[in-house]
Amino acid sequence: MLIIPVLDVKDGRVMRAQMGLRDAYKPIETPLSPTAAIRSVAKGLRRIHPFPAFYVADLDAIEKGSDPLANADALTFLQPRPEVWLDAGFRSARDIERALASSQISVVLGSESQANTDLLGALGAHPRLILSLDFRNDALMGPPAILSQPGLWPKRVIVMTLDKVGARRGPDFERLQAIREVAGDREIIAAGGVRNANDLERLGDIGIAGALVATSLHSGELGAAEIAAFMGV
Repeated sequence: MLIIPVLDVKDGRVMRAQMGLRDAYKPIETPLSPTAAIRSVAKGLRRIHPFPAFYVADLDAIEKGSDPLANADALTFLQPRPEVWLDAGFRSARDIERALASSQISVVLGSESQANTDLLGALGAHPRLILSLDFRNDALMGPPAILSQPGLWPKRVIVMTLDKVGARRGPDFERLQAIREVAGDREIIAAGGVRNANDLERLGDIGIAGALVATSLHSGELGAAEIAAFMGV
């Protein structure tokens, strides 16, 4: 199973995410790092496990439309260099193509940032395009057609339940299973609510290929041994 650490970045610092209420996010305080600086937090996470990929959510780009590639190179100092799943409010083919020009970047196309299915239809076949189905209050954020047309989905699909992020209430198992059943051979990635190894085991049992994780890494509830077991290392 893929386990991908999450870095929610705002003003150059990693934030502590809480139920998708971004106005309330504060710089993270974690035993893994003395500061909330991206480099420091990423180094701390790499001391737990040599994660091959990180999810970077650029909150400035998502919320304010700033340059979506501003944090694209933030983790190039790590060795071996990780793949970056970049969620930066992508709204144009030009910006997506700029990001995909780097072989280390996979573009996360968030449903909440889309006006229609045009970008998904045009670029969904790219092997490094990832769709994020973003949910809040049991509703999809973004065009309903994205959810109702699974034939447009790329090979990897994140199911992001914002109400669960940082809330320590467990993943959205019911929704994940429902989407898994219509996704065909696509890889489904859980996002929001993963607390511990038991949650990861249950996700595996329903065919989920991976999970985005933050809080449980910083709290120590998911440690090196558990991660290595699930990652097959």
